[in-house]
Amino acid sequence: MSKLTLKKIAVGTLTVMVLSILALPTLALAADLNLGLENAAGIGLGQRDLRESINSIIQLLLSFLGILAVIIILWGGFLWMTAAGDDSKVDKAKKLIISGIVGIVIILAAYIIANFAITAVGGQLTD
Repeated sequence: MSKLTLKKIAVGTLTVMVLSILALPTLALAADLNLGLENAAGIGLGQRDLRESINSIIQLLLSFLGILAVIIILWGGFLWMTAAGDDSKVDKAKKLIISGIVGIVIILAAYIIANFAITAVGGQLTD
């Protein structure tokens, strides 16, 4: 390509970019600003007890960690099954399975402690 062709392409690209930037305020004014604030009361914020909200968050996190621990145990089982007699792979699989079981025990203990702490602060939870 010649220098003149490259210059024309550059000027054309720059022109399109400048015109696009000049059109942005019009697009912003045409945007629908429905931020969902009218429906905020429908999501239940502020209508639940703080203990229940904290308990829900803790249960969500511990459930996620429990699923992760089960996946680790399953991965260890898969590695063990595909080890084909290789002792290093079997040892790695055993360590993964033991780590997953220890993780589940810790998660269950954390769940028990969290429920005890929440009920000790303010009585029995409703759910």
